[in-house]
Amino acid sequence: MKIIDLTHSIANNMTVYPGGPQPQNKIISTVTENGYKETEIHIHSHNGTHMDSPNHVFEDGVSLDKIDVLNFVGTAALVDCSSLGEGDIITYDFIEKNKESIDNSEFIIFRTDWSKYWNTQKYLGNYPVISDEVVDFIVTSNKKGIAFDTISVDPIDASILAKHHKILKNNILIFENLTNLDLINSNTFVFCALPLKFKNSDGAPIRAIATLD
Repeated sequence: MKIIDLTHSIANNMTVYPGGPQPQNKIISTVTENGYKETEIHIHSHNGTHMDSPNHVFEDGVSLDKIDVLNFVGTAALVDCSSLGEGDIITYDFIEKNKESIDNSEFIIFRTDWSKYWNTQKYLGNYPVISDEVVDFIVTSNKKGIAFDTISVDPIDASILAKHHKILKNNILIFENLTNLDLINSNTFVFCALPLKFKNSDGAPIRAIATLD
């Protein structure tokens, strides 16, 4: 069995969504002075590798702490879109090419390799996004969730998070800011992404992993 970490480290001055707060990690005790080390951590619910729950965009949407943990783990299909560049669209053709593995999986993971631009301005640029046709397929696919190695399922300049709304309205979870998808050498694997459990949370950082035979 092989396990691949799909998670960015949370750190001061890391990439965050434009206008969002930076995480702040502050050491408040040290082994030298106190006999133990402790860190005060301030994080945003959508910092780093994280997941969105329906109440992220809907007042009456279910909060993350009320979602069954079975929805955070399952079989996944990897859709390789790494040939795409700035401003390109992930069309339904990518779904068609991977239809068998998608049909037999509980999650769809879109690999763009945009994570290589993490902590650079380009990461917040014109990353590839899924087409409306792909969104329509997702909302009828009965999946637990979809995941990306980009900062959002919507374009960075979207004034209305239309793709978020359509997907989360159907209680399909969204996972963003994955990394290391290029290390997965299989079309299918077991995906696990466990969020911190905050009461009434609209999202949370996750530790995401891929498990391969």
